[in-house]
This record gives sequence, C-alpha cells and structure tokens, in this order.
Amino acid sequence: MNSFKKVTAIRGMNDILPADSGQWERLESLVREWLRSYGYRNLRTPVLEQTRLFTRGIGEVTDIVEKEMYSFTDSLNGESLTMRPEFTAGMVRATIEHNLTYDRPQRVFAIGPVFRHERPQRGRYRQFHQIDVEALGFAGPDVDVELILMLARLWKILGLADIRLEINSLGSAEERLAHRQALITYLEGFKDQLDEDGQRRLYTNPLRVLDTKNPALQEMADNAPRLLDYLGEASLAHFDGVRQRLEDAGIAYRVNPRLVRGLDYYNLTVFEWVTDRLGAQGTVCGGGRYDGLVSLLGGKPTPAVGFAIGVERLLDLWSQAQPAEPQPECDVYVLHQGEPAARAAMRLAEDLRDAGLDVVLHCGGGSFKSQMKRADGCGAEYAVILGEDELAEGAASVKALRAEGVAQRRVAMAELPAFLVEELVRTGGPE
Repeated sequence: MNSFKKVTAIRGMNDILPADSGQWERLESLVREWLRSYGYRNLRTPVLEQTRLFTRGIGEVTDIVEKEMYSFTDSLNGESLTMRPEFTAGMVRATIEHNLTYDRPQRVFAIGPVFRHERPQRGRYRQFHQIDVEALGFAGPDVDVELILMLARLWKILGLADIRLEINSLGSAEERLAHRQALITYLEGFKDQLDEDGQRRLYTNPLRVLDTKNPALQEMADNAPRLLDYLGEASLAHFDGVRQRLEDAGIAYRVNPRLVRGLDYYNLTVFEWVTDRLGAQGTVCGGGRYDGLVSLLGGKPTPAVGFAIGVERLLDLWSQAQPAEPQPECDVYVLHQGEPAARAAMRLAEDLRDAGLDVVLHCGGGSFKSQMKRADGCGAEYAVILGEDELAEGAASVKALRAEGVAQRRVAMAELPAFLVEELVRTGGPE
C-alpha cells in the first residue's frame, strides 16, 4: 500500500488548467500588442531579489513588508532573499544596474507572478499575476496622462465598462511631511477609536489610517486634513496639468483626496481605476509617479511613473463582459489504423505543420470510432484519416467536422497540405 500523502497546491497558489489557460494567452497577446502600440518593451526581472531591495524601496512600515512578503535565508551564503511582492522595485534595480536610462528614457513592461502572504479571497491570491508598466526618465505630467489614456484604450479593447478613474496628488516629500504633522495632531484626537493597526500606523504611516474600512471612522477620515491643501505651486501646477490633459482627452475622473496608494515610494500623481463588479476587491489598476525611488535605491535621480494591473481581476471582469468560448486544440486531427498507417501519419502530420497548420496526431491506438470522438472533442476543424485503403492509393480521407463543405473526400497526400490550408481560409476557420 502506498503510504505517500497526496500533495496539493499551496493555499492561495492556484493551478491554471488547459481549459482556462487559453483565455490567459488571449489576454496576454492583446496586452502585448497594446503595449507595443505605445512603444513599450519587455523587461524581465528575477522572481527572487535581495530582501533589502523591498524594505528600502517599498518602505518598512507597510503591510507588504511587515506581514506579506515571502522571505527566507539562503542556506549557501546567509543572504535574506524575497519572492517579489511587486514589480517596480525590481524594475528600478535593473534600470540602475544596467544603466538603462543613461542615454535616453525607457518605456518598459513586465508580465508575471508576484507573491504576497495574504488571506486568499476573490481577486486576491498568494501567488497572483500582474501587468506592470513603467516609464523611466519622464518628468510628466504628459506621461502621467499618457499612461491613463493607455488604460482607457485597454478597457475599450477588452470591451469593459463600469470602470471609474480616481486621481490625487501626493505632492513632494516636504509637503507630505507638513501634512503628516497636521494629520498626526488631528488623529491623536481619535486615538481611542482607532483599532490596533490604526494606532500602530498613527506615528509611522498616518496616511494609511485614512484608508480605514471601518464605517464608524469614515466621518473622521472625511474630515481629516487634506494633502491637497498642503501642496505648493509646483505640485499644484503638475496636478493641474494632469487634470487639464485628461479633460482635453474627454476622460472622466474623480479627485479622491484619500487616495494614497499602499507603497511609500509614490509622489505627485497617483491614480486608480476601480469597479463595483469585483466585490470588495474593486481596484483593477493602480499607479502613479515615484520620482525619488531611483535615487533611494542608489541610482542617479530619475523621474518615473508607472502602474500595475492585477491579471486575475482583469480576467474576472473580462469574462463578465465577454464569456470565454472554448478554444480548439488544433486545426487538424490525424487518425490512423495499423502500423504502416501510423508511420505514414507521423510523417504527414509534420508536412501539415510545415504548411502552418496546428495538428494533433492521435496516439495510443483505438478504433476509428473512438479516434473520431476524440477528434471532435478537441475542437478540430478537420479529421484526416489514414487506413489501409488510403495508403494503397497514396491518399488520405478528409472529413469536415465543423466547416461547411463535403462531409468526406479523399485527397492525394502530396496535395493535402495546400488543400487544407485553402479550405480553412475558405470556411473562415482558424488562421
């Protein structure tokens, strides 16, 4: 008796099965085309980074660093390593290390998994995926708005509605410090009403206290000193530039003074696209400007702005707008009976692939009836059949499984690739 206990996936880290992965691939293909249309190029960074990159870049007094990172000590050299909880810090590290902005600004993107030890729920997992877009070396506000316009175009491409834009300005470090002092003084008057997290953040990250979900504290948060009232001339001019360009482009938005983002490195413009269609996890995309991060991580001062989209949440929204249709596994399924036919079928399948067709060759034996059932089940447009009679004629039988046309006919093997390509074009089947 096998005593080995069955292994299952780690909680909050999900398998993406073949029935679902086709929709992921469709989305990623659309996203890559969309990003290319704005001049963005792919930058791939490692999943593992030194822990100090995130504690320095994200901020030690953040939920991510305090309780959500997957960190461990490398047994070979004693270094503390972390599985990336977000992309931006790693993208900036790569920019500095390889001098990417030495001679010109860079527009870059990444798509992949990130890791946070959170309580799994709809739209929030421990391994989830992000589309991360960064514009490095641009001072804005034009690039800030271009990123927002990019996102408006993506929602249009995907046919998504009911996504609202909220914006705010976090100003400069000096302006945030002045506001922080006023905010602490104000919040101290409500200290007894704050929960444990709120009291802890009161003197370390008071802006996050305003992000409370406690209904009893909403009036307190609504009446708190607003950062917008502490902005100087330059910060206000930047924010006014963002608003003017959004209005020029016809993009509706709401100024949300309590929009602060959860990471320490943001300044000036911050924005979120939100929806009511995802339950409590309503943020589809968040981003903003982080002009101080490059120098904070040891590089030359460089303005930068970017955003991240949660892929799982985006797929959830997309499936509501356009339910996914089953994707066929191939254009052609090749059936065969007998050893000589099996050998000929393998050669024929390669010839068909040379012609640009997607082909599944039946493996594992079985009757023609069972093979045909599998051909139909995999979504193929055509079945190609090889048996003794076909081999004797140097031909194959072709059966249309979905497309209009002759139900079955024989075609010489030498002519078969061109015939099937022409048929797929004629009937509008897969390209």
